[in-house]
Amino acid sequence: MRRSYKFLMRPTRKQQQALRAMLADHCDLYNAALQERRDAYNQPSKTSVRYGDQSAQLKDIRTTDPDGQQRWSFSSQQATLRRLNKAFEAFFQRVRNGGKPGYPRFKGKGHFDTVVFPKDGDGCWWDSTPDDTQVRVRLQGVGHVPVHQHRPVEGRVKTISITRQAARWFVVLSCDDILAEPLPETGRAAGIDMGVEHFLTTSHGEHFANPRHAQRASGELAEAQRELEAFPKRVRMSLRTKKHRNASRKVTKLHAKVRRQRLDHHHKTALAVVRAYDAIAHEDLNISGMTSAAKPQPDPERPGQFLPNGAAAKSGLNRSILDAGWGHFLAILADKAERAGRRVIPVDARNTSRTCGPCGHVTAANRISQAEFVCQRCGHTANADVNAAGNIATRAGLVLSDAA
Repeated sequence: MRRSYKFLMRPTRKQQQALRAMLADHCDLYNAALQERRDAYNQPSKTSVRYGDQSAQLKDIRTTDPDGQQRWSFSSQQATLRRLNKAFEAFFQRVRNGGKPGYPRFKGKGHFDTVVFPKDGDGCWWDSTPDDTQVRVRLQGVGHVPVHQHRPVEGRVKTISITRQAARWFVVLSCDDILAEPLPETGRAAGIDMGVEHFLTTSHGEHFANPRHAQRASGELAEAQRELEAFPKRVRMSLRTKKHRNASRKVTKLHAKVRRQRLDHHHKTALAVVRAYDAIAHEDLNISGMTSAAKPQPDPERPGQFLPNGAAAKSGLNRSILDAGWGHFLAILADKAERAGRRVIPVDARNTSRTCGPCGHVTAANRISQAEFVCQRCGHTANADVNAAGNIATRAGLVLSDAA
């Protein structure tokens, strides 16, 4: 199995300048390759430019730019071109499926934050046998950068990524050949229902609180954003001053803090669930569809006018769902379960909250409120989230037992 490790880097000021230059040059390469594809398609012949064509040009690009592109790893530049190629493949896939195309966009230097090294030892070297003083990662064009390795690395390092988050730099190792570490069997299974009032509810009636990290930080974030937006547009777009940079850095730091808090909560909750149950069932959620904006409803009696569509309530629900981070949590849960030898079973999400567990009657009227479920046929009452979690477990074919 594969696993990723993320460690904080502690570069010197000079190394930070080199890291920023590396990101900037890879961003320029990405944007130039995107422009070439756009120009080729806009020709009357509608020429297609593929990854192989652009990768073959790298040698000439590096030769003509010795102080820029030539400083960095050839394989990392190929990885940047593959990143663009994946963006185009996803674009064409959406077109074929009839979805919203979303043509690949140019990257601003402040939004291009990751460089990938496809192989350890090719432009980037992880120090797997450090001395007693400091673990380091060696980067071509940057040097030996100290790393805060807070836990041991298992398996074989396959790829290395350098990423910037706010003012911090991280190294991400993707390792394979990692052995599973099965936990002792508990003899228990459960369905889990993801929610907003409660972050997670099990079919055994256990609730995990929703910390609402973004909502708790919304006041401070709004104030920091107002301070940033107070600068004139010419300052925000080009003539960045020291005060503007500080205001921008403050907003970025607050978002990074919320992201770290959410990630910490996901890991702790997933670990608690994996330790408690041998088999875990959850809804196979279409989160992007659930968080889409409410569609306008034209008024048939007044052309050009629209009926109320609950857009304000829907946008509030969307924020709550995205703040909870269900998709990220379920990915972490699957990863921890795989290593612990547990089973994770996704099931169809349709009508899990409207179905009566004992009799199977399905109607929206069963859901009296956010917390209350009353079956209109048999009169069964239960907590709505617990009832939904029980339906999820039933669909997965799990036998609910509290036997140790």
